[in-house]
Amino acid sequence: HVDFHQKIKNDKKEDDSRNDKSNQSLTKYPDSETENRRLFIKKMMKFAWDGYVKYAWGQNELSPNSLQGHFANIFGSYNTGATIIDSLDTLYIMDMKEELKMASDWVKEKLNFDQMGSASVFETNIRFLGGLLSAYALTKDEIFKTKAKDLGDRLAKAFNSKTGIPYGRINIASGTSTSGSSAVLAEIGTMHLEFAYLSRITGDKSYLNKVQNLRSHLNKIAKPNGLYPNYIDISSGNWISQSVSIGAMGDSFYEYLIKSWYLSGGKDKLARNMFDEAMKHIIAKLVKKSWSGLTFIAQSNYGSTENRMEHLACFSGGMFALGAKGAPKKMAAKYMNLGKEIGNTCHESYIRTATHIGPEVFRFGLGKDAQSSYSGEMHYILRPEVVETYFVLWRITQDKKYREWGWDAAQSIEKYCKSKAGYSGIRNVYSNSPSQDDVQQSFFLAETLKYLYLLFSDNDILPLDKWVFNTEAHPLP
Repeated sequence: HVDFHQKIKNDKKEDDSRNDKSNQSLTKYPDSETENRRLFIKKMMKFAWDGYVKYAWGQNELSPNSLQGHFANIFGSYNTGATIIDSLDTLYIMDMKEELKMASDWVKEKLNFDQMGSASVFETNIRFLGGLLSAYALTKDEIFKTKAKDLGDRLAKAFNSKTGIPYGRINIASGTSTSGSSAVLAEIGTMHLEFAYLSRITGDKSYLNKVQNLRSHLNKIAKPNGLYPNYIDISSGNWISQSVSIGAMGDSFYEYLIKSWYLSGGKDKLARNMFDEAMKHIIAKLVKKSWSGLTFIAQSNYGSTENRMEHLACFSGGMFALGAKGAPKKMAAKYMNLGKEIGNTCHESYIRTATHIGPEVFRFGLGKDAQSSYSGEMHYILRPEVVETYFVLWRITQDKKYREWGWDAAQSIEKYCKSKAGYSGIRNVYSNSPSQDDVQQSFFLAETLKYLYLLFSDNDILPLDKWVFNTEAHPLP
């Protein structure tokens, strides 16, 4: 990984000296423009990080206007530096050495899971475990592996139900469950990458066994109409709802099927088959075209479909594009087209607002496409899914428009979300002067800024055939 870091440091030299014809055909502007955009994203990261360090160091998140820490109960009841752990790999990739040293020292000296109390298993897994594993993969610093194993052992206790389906919340210190008997598909299905990689680096297969047992259970039980419902009962192991979504409650379960196949180097045939089978039914039953020709993925509730899509579901453009590689012959082109079409629809949700930032939920109906209908749907909380899809589509297609779309989004975030000491979500993307929500989400530093930075970086930095991004954008090799 020394090469990888050297590569980042030499970027400027290479960008300036490169005159390779094959590359010139791929980029419309001289590389100095791409470089300037990349440096602009790095400056955004520096501003977000510095505000956190100054006003909320060690706390989970920053309130960038009231200049204090922000509390969210998903992380438990104590300050466990969520923003620090979520930022480790971003700081490394952007070559922010001093900041990375400060963050790493905090992990060594201060990170203590005994203080966490009751927390979301899903959030702790994707942000904390994913962040530590990625930091280890990139730096090879043993402290990250030690802390990851400590946390993995604690999270593994969530699987101590009689079906092996993990509880949604546990006390991270004691391992006891603090949630009821219903589990969310996206939450239980989004442990696989982290546990598989933890098994690989520790040599302890028990983590992988837990997620594999869970996956084979989900594979075995009957799916109504071939679709995976969003909720399952932990004690009986049966579905307890008929709602299906590729947005909240469902999203990353599907993402982790295709990404497990990638992480295994194509060996995990079960994950691949489950992905292709699930997509076959989603394409047949939920993929629709709006009256104006925009492709979207509807949500299904007890058999009736709702023509709405969430910002969260916009990750699926990238997911379908990734799924094209190694897909059954008839499906590869279909996946690729679908990925591009969803990317386009999500871009439309951005450019049909006053701010050029997309809303939390957008709907499709006569005369109104890719736009929100209700005031509770019009906010933007610094989410990454749209720029994530731009990044994946740019890497796979090399179509310059994805860089332009990402740059437009970055400029809009800078204009409307920049706060006194960081970046904040906004309450109404359709307003020319939206009010801010005063929360700098840790995923803004982990995902949104990382994907934007990588969108303006060379293809051989974290190539998609060698690195798999978890659902919090933490890359695993």
